[in-house]
Amino acid sequence: MATYVMGTNSVHTSAELCDYLSRRIETGDVVHVVNSHKGGDSTDSDDVRDGDDALNVVSSRLGDFVTVETHQYIRGNEAAEDILECADEQGADEIVIGVRKRNPTSKIVFGSTAQDVLLSSNVPMAVVPLEKVY
Repeated sequence: MATYVMGTNSVHTSAELCDYLSRRIETGDVVHVVNSHKGGDSTDSDDVRDGDDALNVVSSRLGDFVTVETHQYIRGNEAAEDILECADEQGADEIVIGVRKRNPTSKIVFGSTAQDVLLSSNVPMAVVPLEKVY
């Protein structure tokens, strides 16, 4: 039995990460899905709704195969903090995050959340490309 923590910020990200995990998960595994917002003036009802939609994608795509627990945090933390804290609390075996590639004339740029998770975690990670190079 494996425990995964997935960080997502959109329906698209959730779908791409589910495609990756669907090839890895087995009966008895648990997937904790994290969507994080700062709160206050930085977060509006559309952000919360979009976060719920992102979480629901994972539940609907993977919920028939494994246990999916969703976590939408609105508590003033950076997203990386919430992902890392969830991974620690749940004893994660792997963190799954997505990154976007950039065009060939610029280097691959990780978003600040992905970079912070990569540099701060002691848990193995899967980094999934989210888009084709454009």
